[in-house]
Amino acid sequence: MISPTRMAIFMVGTVLLVCAWVIAPARAGQAVASHEDAGGSAAPLISPPPRGDTESPPNNQPENQPPARAYLFRGALGPIFSRGMDRLTERLEQAGIRANVYEFTICRLIAEFAIRDYRESAAPIVLIGHSMGGLCALKFAETLEAENIPVSLVVTIDPAHASPKVPLNVERFINVFLSTSILGGGDIVAMPGYHGHYASFDLKDHVEVTHINIDKMDDIHKQLVNMVIQLARVPAKAEGEPIPLRYVVPPGANVELWDSGAPLLLARPGKTLDKLAADYHLPIWSLVQANQLSASAPLTPGQRIVIPRHLLPVSTTSVQTSARQ
Repeated sequence: MISPTRMAIFMVGTVLLVCAWVIAPARAGQAVASHEDAGGSAAPLISPPPRGDTESPPNNQPENQPPARAYLFRGALGPIFSRGMDRLTERLEQAGIRANVYEFTICRLIAEFAIRDYRESAAPIVLIGHSMGGLCALKFAETLEAENIPVSLVVTIDPAHASPKVPLNVERFINVFLSTSILGGGDIVAMPGYHGHYASFDLKDHVEVTHINIDKMDDIHKQLVNMVIQLARVPAKAEGEPIPLRYVVPPGANVELWDSGAPLLLARPGKTLDKLAADYHLPIWSLVQANQLSASAPLTPGQRIVIPRHLLPVSTTSVQTSARQ
């Protein structure tokens, strides 16, 4: 438990830092870390296709791209409360990704540097932030949108309530948050007309997770590193329109960071969500919530079901979505 005194200090610090960020960007050129070029690879996370029910054409292969460039942002009093961003940065660097972590108060300054770097040598851009750092990541994306620069991935971790919507230049967006959190709790939605991949994971029923430790979850770090190192090999546009996913993760359930939902058109009778969960190696709760159906309800041929998916490298088989009679 966090003591009342420490919480009070945190709240006062948050207010002061927000004021500083809104009124004037900090003069922090000396705080900008050096940039290093590197690359990496790893095994993909894959939702396997069902056994013979469906089929689809393969994804279009993306052009060769350089490794991603990752910008991470701490929240208020970040060196104390957002150390998870530092750990994640270290893991990304160890995987060969150019990654740096900053205070959210210099968000605008770093965005200007990112625009310059992208103009000189375009590479996929990744933005990750905790608390006020999550708000910063979205503001950063808005700044790049004004310059017609795409953002490959934005991840917000229990972002502030005042965070803006996901701008249209973001290709993939993930929010991991606590809807009951006072210090974070930002339930981020996308701008109208957004056609990118969207997934939201509310951990409010995980009593072991707080605003202070949500940025330090080891399994989430591993999944994010895996996502980032695959960006150069994963097409931003998968087959079919991506379906937004919004989950309340049940107590005790693992947090699997799917990218979006894929439509599945059933071809055979006798299916239920229980059977589809077994076919796709998915937790049943993920299908129940995505489709608002009971696990044992009979499904009919031609019925459209949402299957959570990971975007996959072009060399692997994706979730298959069109019916075969």
